[in-house]
Amino acid sequence: MGIELAKKYLPYVDEIFTKESKKSLVTNNDFKFTGAHEVFIYKVGTSEMNDYGRTDTQSGNWSRYGKVETLDATTESFTMKKDRSFTFVIDALDSDETGGNLAGATALARQTREVVVPEVDAYTYSVMANCAGTKPEGKALNATNIYDEILTASKVLDDELVPEENRVLIVTPDTYQLMKKSKSVVMDTEVGADMRKKGVIGNLDGATVIKIPAARLPENFGFMLCHPCATVAPTKLEDYNTHVNPPGINGTLVEGRIVYDAFVLDNKKTAIYYQSLPAATTA
Repeated sequence: MGIELAKKYLPYVDEIFTKESKKSLVTNNDFKFTGAHEVFIYKVGTSEMNDYGRTDTQSGNWSRYGKVETLDATTESFTMKKDRSFTFVIDALDSDETGGNLAGATALARQTREVVVPEVDAYTYSVMANCAGTKPEGKALNATNIYDEILTASKVLDDELVPEENRVLIVTPDTYQLMKKSKSVVMDTEVGADMRKKGVIGNLDGATVIKIPAARLPENFGFMLCHPCATVAPTKLEDYNTHVNPPGINGTLVEGRIVYDAFVLDNKKTAIYYQSLPAATTA
């Protein structure tokens, strides 16, 4: 008869790797949806410059300052679209017989970390890419041309009068690898610990560089140069609850709901430059 060896289950969970959200670095919360499902903001026009008529005037709505214009004041509306939720139950006996590794609080934290945050991030980056003011055709990036392409993006934002401060360059790990191989890219990597915790890996020509996992970015993502003023990313509701022994369940019922969205302002979409890669071809 053989020897039956002892088995031991450790109070340890093999957690999958996750990344904290970097969304706050590239978006803003300039207006709130508190008490409303839809909000409106104004877009106000301007008047043309004229040559002052020191001696001559014209009839009608003309003065020495020129023709009197009526400024346009149109509205832009934003409606929250993403109303998402989840729920699961942890049976009391399952929790007891797994050494407490199945517990409501830790399971909720895991759900937020591994499911909720990646979904919100991926959606936000997708909206930014789709609504970018400048979207050149897909181009293959390499160590030779990567710096020139980034400089082109910077020039476009300069020409559109986008503020130079607080610009952010979003790259994938693959694009970052090209930047490291490029002889032209000289990146300042002296970044404070507080910024590194937010995902900042360096600074290039005044732009903060952040590296985002490809899984949270649109397909064929090359890089994106943007300013946080362009994208509003509100979270109207974020509600998570654990119910111990609710009716019909012996254990913990976990429920969560998050209402969020992302909007690119029409007059500020020029503050987003998105360079995609060529679409993959199949044989």
